[in-house]
Amino acid sequence: MHHAPNQPAAPPHPGPSAAAIWPPLRRFIAIEYRLGRFMARRRWTSALYEFFRFGVKQAWACLFGGIAVFLMIATWWFYPAATWLPRYDFLFLCMITVQVALLAGKLETSDEAKVILIYHAVGTVMEIFKTQVGSWIYPEPNFFRIGGVPLFSGFMYACIGSYICRAWRLFDLEFSHHPRRLGLAALSVAIYVNFFSHHYMVDLRWLLFAWAGWLLFRTRVHFRVWHHHRSMPLLLGLLLVSLFIWFSENIGTFTRIWLYPSQRQGWSMVSVDKLGSWFLLLIISYTLVSLVNAPRDRRGGEHAASVRKKFNRMPDFWHPRP
Repeated sequence: MHHAPNQPAAPPHPGPSAAAIWPPLRRFIAIEYRLGRFMARRRWTSALYEFFRFGVKQAWACLFGGIAVFLMIATWWFYPAATWLPRYDFLFLCMITVQVALLAGKLETSDEAKVILIYHAVGTVMEIFKTQVGSWIYPEPNFFRIGGVPLFSGFMYACIGSYICRAWRLFDLEFSHHPRRLGLAALSVAIYVNFFSHHYMVDLRWLLFAWAGWLLFRTRVHFRVWHHHRSMPLLLGLLLVSLFIWFSENIGTFTRIWLYPSQRQGWSMVSVDKLGSWFLLLIISYTLVSLVNAPRDRRGGEHAASVRKKFNRMPDFWHPRP
């Protein structure tokens, strides 16, 4: 059977859907599969649909962080200043409610909850220290706090861990030339210590940047948006995510969730220098998630892909119906 030039062959079956990880999404798997087969009839619609899938997956990965950003903006616009419940405490109760609702609704897995809890604790400890040395302040009063740090602040760090954990599964991540996790753990410990120690001794961040580059310069991350794995340098991926976090940080300071010393008299954009800090912090997040999701070597993924390719050459009756 011949296909018209603008009508490529039907795409191979993509294998198990990442949507199956979250039970409420399973009902949409068959619908999405049929929609995908329809969009794959033309090359331009196929490319457009893959781009659409990329955006949807990114949005789903950002679910926890997106809710946090929405609450920051909404409370800045609408939350009454004279109410009996301070804004920070309202945000804290909201984030707890969101966490419980996501778990109860099976829109968040237990592994994601573990990463959020661990990163909440790691972030809160650093927040306590950083506010005491004057790196930034929380200008509004509140009740739920430790050492002057609102407890909801830990959730902002947890958003990063949640995103990486969800994206890891949504994009079926595989890696080539991935360093040993022990090396990443050692680097992450050094980064975390330097966040504290640079206030009293030489800042070693440039040495840490070099260490990260040495560990990861050969590493490529292979991600699947639809049918095929695409790849990019892991360092570039981490930098792009850091840039996105930096944009979110500007939203946080603009809505006066926290302020840097230079912003007390009036808001200004967060210094681009902070991008390096977020990059180093993101490595800690990545390491924590890698302890939950062991990085899969791309060579194993290529073997699985060859098996799927043979499977897809079988007659249609061998394929499970969506």
